[in-house]
Amino acid sequence: MTALSKLIHTGFGQLGIRDEAEQRAILLRAAGKPSLRDMVPAEEEAVVAELERLGFKRSSKRANGRPKLSGKYAGKLQSLWIAGWNLGVFRERDDAALEAFVKRQTGLDAVRFCHDAADARKAIEALKAILARDGGVDWHTGHLRPSWINLPTYRIAVAQWAILTPASPRDFWFVVTDLLDQDETYRDLTSAEWIMVMNHFGKQIRALKKKGGA
Repeated sequence: MTALSKLIHTGFGQLGIRDEAEQRAILLRAAGKPSLRDMVPAEEEAVVAELERLGFKRSSKRANGRPKLSGKYAGKLQSLWIAGWNLGVFRERDDAALEAFVKRQTGLDAVRFCHDAADARKAIEALKAILARDGGVDWHTGHLRPSWINLPTYRIAVAQWAILTPASPRDFWFVVTDLLDQDETYRDLTSAEWIMVMNHFGKQIRALKKKGGA
């Protein structure tokens, strides 16, 4: 495995894109090939560039030289933290800010909340509660609904849209499908597409808060 292919796998993990079909679709879109094994370095670089467009950060270390979070629950915690950042709830995106937050909320250090199931649940529920209270995310689920309605990514994006346009919530799907260049009836978004939507709305929310001095 080349250094670039390892970087691509790291990118998929950081972005929470674990479904093989979604990974192949990204490879095909970026480099025209569905498998890393068949790619030359320039094609691998094109895939990395696409992952960076979706929000992947190449650096394996923070600015202070410490390694980034790792462990079974790190991805879930990072996803929730970045969601909060895209909702304008948290001012900083990086892992150090996440660690400090969880430490304040639960008294847990990074090693414990990234590797121990019970401690990870405490940290995850603390983050979800903050996103519900300060970001307006509705985490309630139901069995008699389309599957996409129960997706955390959908719920976060809807909360973002409510922040941006409280007077016109019904325009949500029109804007989402236009952003993705899809038909207005399109609902089965991939993880990568939801990441694109949330990052797009997040930039608008941060600009709005900066303009308002929030």
